[in-house]
Amino acid sequence: MKAFITSKPVLWFLFLFNLAATAVIPFVAEGSQALGAVIGMGLVSVKAGIGLIVKYRRQNRSRYAHAAE
Repeated sequence: MKAFITSKPVLWFLFLFNLAATAVIPFVAEGSQALGAVIGMGLVSVKAGIGLIVKYRRQNRSRYAHAAE
């Protein structure tokens, strides 16, 4: 399951979907419900974005390590 969740397509989906939902929720809900949803989905989006950056850096680091050999 971890391999599926940390795959690039799933991370991109989580990042973009939650980012879009975070932008739309304030227009659909009000009050503490909207605030909680925005914070929760925003955190998921940020974490998926960090996962994409880490995965990109690891991929490039291994690419440059093979080129130096």
